[in-house]
Amino acid sequence: MAYEFTDSSYDDYVERMKKSADALRDNLNTIRAGRANPRILDRITAEYYGVQTPINQMAAIAVPEARMMTITPWDPTALRAIERALQMSDLGINPIVDGKMIRLTFPPLTEERRRDLVRQTQKYGEEARVAVRNIRRDAIDDFRKLEKNREISEDQMYMVIDDVQKITDKAIAEIDEITAAKEEELMAI
Repeated sequence: MAYEFTDSSYDDYVERMKKSADALRDNLNTIRAGRANPRILDRITAEYYGVQTPINQMAAIAVPEARMMTITPWDPTALRAIERALQMSDLGINPIVDGKMIRLTFPPLTEERRRDLVRQTQKYGEEARVAVRNIRRDAIDDFRKLEKNREISEDQMYMVIDDVQKITDKAIAEIDEITAAKEEELMAI
């Protein structure tokens, strides 16, 4: 039986590539760019009744000023655990306990720190590009199996390789665009 090409033949691969770009956006949102952004706390967990719990699930997070963030735990007993988690994280900001809340004041980034963050951004971008290239390889391998089983012809296989490469190029261009925007944001003074 011959394979029937449809408009949705590549949908699974396109969706997986979009997820790679979305994961890149999530990773880049955790990099602080000199402004207070609650998303930088997404990966920080504190021990709460013996369980590692994300801070954003145990406290109200507010940004009253561009360079300040406040964290108000719903359970006041969690204040010390959140403070310890913030001190042990790689944020590079010392939390200030102010009664029933924690204040995080974001200092302006130094030139050296900006360059470190740009390198980290480039690393995340390269990881996303590698993920997209792996998806391209998976797609071509899947269609090669169809060719081997004589479900598609050699000519169709060349068409598949060309189509998958175009999809890959589009996904990598999007990743490059996301990475460049974050680098520009980091280097802006």
